[in-house]
Amino acid sequence: MKIRFMFPVAIGIVLLLQNCEDKQTSKKTNNSVVKDSIVTETKIIQENKPVKDYPLLTDANAMEFFLEYEKEHTENKARITTDFGIIDIKLYNKTKFHRANFVYLTKRNYFDNTQFYRVVKNFVIQGGSSDDYNIAKRRQKIGKYLLLPDTKRGYTHKRGAISMPSSEIENAYKLASPFQFFIIQREGGADYLDKDYTVFGEVTSGMDVVDKIANVKTDEGDWPLNNVYIRKIELLD
Repeated sequence: MKIRFMFPVAIGIVLLLQNCEDKQTSKKTNNSVVKDSIVTETKIIQENKPVKDYPLLTDANAMEFFLEYEKEHTENKARITTDFGIIDIKLYNKTKFHRANFVYLTKRNYFDNTQFYRVVKNFVIQGGSSDDYNIAKRRQKIGKYLLLPDTKRGYTHKRGAISMPSSEIENAYKLASPFQFFIIQREGGADYLDKDYTVFGEVTSGMDVVDKIANVKTDEGDWPLNNVYIRKIELLD
C-alpha cells in the first residue's frame, strides 16, 4: 500500500521506467503493539498556502531535489484523516528520501481525497491513489519519478509499519512508487518484505482505524466495494 545509493546505475534504469503506479505491497514481522486511536491536542503545522514554484520532478532530478529538501523540511509526524477515523504516524529520519518525499507530497496536498485503493484483510491497506482523473492530473503537475530503496536501516515490516510499494513494472532494484504507501495490518507483521521495500515510518495511534479499513468488503482486485477516502494528510508539530 523499504543505503547504498548507486546513482549512475539506478538512475539509468529509472529513466527506462515511466510508470509510477502500483498495486504491489510489502509486509513484515514484529511483536510491537501500536495504540488504537487516541486523538490528542496536537498542533497542525501545515499551512494551506500556495506552494512556491518547484521543478517538475523526474527520474534525473528527484533524488538530488529530496536530498536538499529534507534539510529544510524536518517534519516527521503526520495525521491521516480517513472515512473511518484518524491515523497518526511517525516518519523515520534515517530514511531521508522517503520521509522528504512524503512531507513534500503532503505539503503539495497530493494525498487529499485519494483512497485506500487496495485492502487485503489480515495483511495490508494501501493508499495514495484513486480512480479520479483529477488525482492523475495532480501527479502530472508534481512529476514522474521513482525512488531508490533504502532497506538497510534496521526497520521492519511489523504491524503498523508504513512502507512504500515498488513500481508496477518489475525491476531488479525495486524502485519505489512515490505517490503510494501501505500500512501493515497483519498481527506479527510481514518480515519477508524487509529486503525489498522501504519502511519509512510507523503508526503511533489509530491501529483500530487501520483494522476497520482492513475489514471492508473488496472486489476480486482488492479494491473496496465502497471507496475508502483519505480526506487529508496534515503535518503535526
